[in-house]
Amino acid sequence: MNLSKIKPSEYDTMPSPGALAYQEVLIGGVDEAGRGSVLGPLVVAGVSIERKNLSRLHRAGVRDSKVLSVKARQHFFGQIIELAEHICIFKSECSEVDQYVFSNLYNKLEAKAMAAVINNLFAMRVYVDACDVNRLRYKECIECELGAVSRPRIFSLHHADRTNTAVSAASIIAKVIRDEEIQKIRSQYAEIGSGYPCDRKTMKFILDWVADHDSAPQFARKSWKPLRNILQNHGESIKIKNIPSEKVLSNVAQSVSSMN
Repeated sequence: MNLSKIKPSEYDTMPSPGALAYQEVLIGGVDEAGRGSVLGPLVVAGVSIERKNLSRLHRAGVRDSKVLSVKARQHFFGQIIELAEHICIFKSECSEVDQYVFSNLYNKLEAKAMAAVINNLFAMRVYVDACDVNRLRYKECIECELGAVSRPRIFSLHHADRTNTAVSAASIIAKVIRDEEIQKIRSQYAEIGSGYPCDRKTMKFILDWVADHDSAPQFARKSWKPLRNILQNHGESIKIKNIPSEKVLSNVAQSVSSMN
């Protein structure tokens, strides 16, 4: 787990009544990037922003990061940093993702991440993009992980990154941070593609890596089925290579004899 704040929190201790009144004008949004990726971390980002500045972002064209170009995301990233009151980032590396996925608790990890981010947004209304098919169940999961002080109202919505400007802003922050993490890997290991299993470059990189190292890279999610299949097939090929030739000939002779 890696939790960081782009902007330092103004409330390191319990907020005063005046601070609580101030918080009521802040709207929070939380979203993730890299949920389905086979390479690199899961990044959850949250922003809290005044209504008037939220309207400014909406008029400027802030939208779901997936529909924006790289250049547009970088442009809006700067605007969001300038206008937001609080921004918090949660980064979960592949080993942690694997731990939760192997336990069939991936949504639990994301809920914990969102709760940790929300605890640092200091907004009284927070909108989240629900990854669970049951958005109310996901809301309850987040609420169970929240701190005891100044708990906000949580609005758990499907496709919130498309319909809510605060969540769209969070999606841009998460995507830009995630892209930077992928670029760090790319700078060390050349072309790795986008990091998603649907990307042929990514899967070729993983295939070549496993063939060369007899294991997956540490920045890959071993819990992902495409990578599990690669490791399994590679393991079986190693076993075949390591069978003594005398044993292979013996087995073939026995098979021929049984056919006669």
